[in-house]
Amino acid sequence: MGLREDVERYREVGEQRRQDLADFIQYGDLGQSLPGEVKIPIKIVDLPGFEYDQRDRGGVGQGGDGTPDVGDPVGQPQPQPGDGDEDGDPGEEGADHEYYEMDPEEFAAELDEELGLDLEPKGKKVVEETEGDFTDVTRTGPTSTLDFEELFKKGLKRKLAMDFDREFVREVLRVDGWGPAAVFEWARSERIPVSRAWLDEAYSDLSDAERTTWESFEDMEAATEQLSVPERIQRDGIDSIPFRREDERYRYPEIIEEKEKNVVVVNIRDVSGSMREKKRELVERTFTPLDWYLTGKYDHAEFVYIAHDADAWRVERGDFFGIRSGGGTKISSAYELTAATLEEEYPWSEWNRYVFAAGDSENSSNDTEERVIPLMEGIPANLHAYVETQPSGNAINATHAEEVERHFRDRSNVAVAYVSGPEDVVDAIYTVLSTEDAESEVPA
Repeated sequence: MGLREDVERYREVGEQRRQDLADFIQYGDLGQSLPGEVKIPIKIVDLPGFEYDQRDRGGVGQGGDGTPDVGDPVGQPQPQPGDGDEDGDPGEEGADHEYYEMDPEEFAAELDEELGLDLEPKGKKVVEETEGDFTDVTRTGPTSTLDFEELFKKGLKRKLAMDFDREFVREVLRVDGWGPAAVFEWARSERIPVSRAWLDEAYSDLSDAERTTWESFEDMEAATEQLSVPERIQRDGIDSIPFRREDERYRYPEIIEEKEKNVVVVNIRDVSGSMREKKRELVERTFTPLDWYLTGKYDHAEFVYIAHDADAWRVERGDFFGIRSGGGTKISSAYELTAATLEEEYPWSEWNRYVFAAGDSENSSNDTEERVIPLMEGIPANLHAYVETQPSGNAINATHAEEVERHFRDRSNVAVAYVSGPEDVVDAIYTVLSTEDAESEVPA
């Protein structure tokens, strides 16, 4: 194995040692990643290489001032830079890290596997109509698309249903005492599709002597062989197939609509005075992986970030997780801004919608029941979610999550999750992503 192969092998080992996805979401440094690039720490594996031994300074021809001659005692090797720390025990410094980079598509696939998710995005906006295979059939069309195979099958089926052994029926007409009327009744009982007009014409072609050829039907039957239609076709072949205009079928291509899978994610965060640093961190640990996941799942993803205290306003992502104000809390203000934004910029007929909100569940009196819940009901979305972040447990007036959960307990597109520490984040993400309403469609 050459040096190049050795290096590649060690690099593969390093990637295998990257931080577990769940641990990374709960405890890792999310700030190293960009919206389109997820960077997960891996432990550096030292690659093989050649180095000089810093303690080996002897050798023929290397003498000089202060360097002993051969045979002189040299004492103990002196410490060299890099041999160890001057103070402290070996290994006291933190280990070096590099990062395993994955795009959002890979992150979404791994999170699906990790949590057992199976979100199938729905295409909303028709961007292109293409012609598929010629699998559909119509009664009219250009000659070039006439389905000859289907036409032949229908004609052959008709021939098998309407044909009969004409020679045998002519022999029946030669039975003494029988005539067209008697033969017609016999043919009907035998399910032979012969018309009375055909029998009259065939009988008129016979001479008087021919009309008494057979003394009885039994004599005729014993001397004549009757063949079924398939047997005669197999013996004699087919001279013609009776085609009719109503048998014609024309093939045309199936029209396939290519739909773009667009998604808009509205992230709402409480920035009031009660949202201290630990609560803000839990919001970031929950929302950031959700953003990566949906970016990886959809063709085109856009994000709207709304901060609120008693009022709501849009912010950039870079400012979203760090904002803190000293005001009170009125969660409905964020949903009012959400409704207006989605209506104006992201119509439900063209966009999949996710509305994620997070906070410590503290809200102004009656705002949840009187304003937030009606607003949520009036915003069509694939999923509404609220994540409560309360590191020290529920405060006395932290009731928003419970009220939302109680009201929407029978709705399949509303999720409520509770996060009191980093160890709850992965479960909260699973609760949110496994709740999406698979039946939510564009209203007619």
